[in-house]
Amino acid sequence: MDVLLTALADPARWRLVCLLAERPRSVGVLAQLTGARQPQTTKHLQTLERAEVVTSERIGQRRIYALRPGPLRDLAAELGRLADAAGRFGGPNAIFERHGLSLDAERLAADAPGWADGRSFTFHRSLTGDPALVWRHLTEPDLLAAWWTPDDLRVSELIFETRPGGRVVLEYRDAEDADDSDLVAGRAEGVVEDVRPGERLSYRSSPLLPDGSAAFTSHVDLHLRPTSDGTDLEVLHRITGSTVDSADFIAGIELGFGQSLDKLAAALTATTGTTESRSAK
Repeated sequence: MDVLLTALADPARWRLVCLLAERPRSVGVLAQLTGARQPQTTKHLQTLERAEVVTSERIGQRRIYALRPGPLRDLAAELGRLADAAGRFGGPNAIFERHGLSLDAERLAADAPGWADGRSFTFHRSLTGDPALVWRHLTEPDLLAAWWTPDDLRVSELIFETRPGGRVVLEYRDAEDADDSDLVAGRAEGVVEDVRPGERLSYRSSPLLPDGSAAFTSHVDLHLRPTSDGTDLEVLHRITGSTVDSADFIAGIELGFGQSLDKLAAALTATTGTTESRSAK
């Protein structure tokens, strides 16, 4: 496929492919139609032949070239597959485009300090597992690290001291930055405010700008309520102290925190499923 793509990338060779799609032609005729010298045309055709997209044979004194449709059909099928993957409903590109729209709107709105103060986001998830298990995933660093970032990020540093006044630190990087060689994608620092095991957890956290100052402060309030088959989690995410430079962060809250909660739900489902499987044995 790489050889084919390289061969087709040249505009002169692509013109030859288009002409041969109409009908087989000789080197001399192709040179005339493209306005190129015959030796250069022959060289381009040989490149296309090595890529197996054209074939040739000598008829009398002339060499005739013809297009082989198979490789082009294979390429078209592969390009279609890539386009379908990128454009599938709810896929990565759709999420990227949705975030881009939010980003544009927030940047326009961020015209003065305090522009987003009082803004709030509410999230709800019905989770498997009792409140005690959910609480562990909300407060224990090893379990938190498994879900406390969106899909394309990973935790590189995490501190969560589950007591009033305890420190909260979340640093994250690109999920594919395996050796920490890329720049830190973000860092937030804050303080735990209220702790009621299995019932309520609240903390405040501030994403940091490149100069180390706070972009804004998130006040996050999580309420747990037991249900017949698990736990209902309600999250209120409220903003204060918003700066003009906070637009990019605020644009990602609804989507990013929602993705994180989806990862929490998946982690709890996996944990309870493993526990039930062991119990059955």
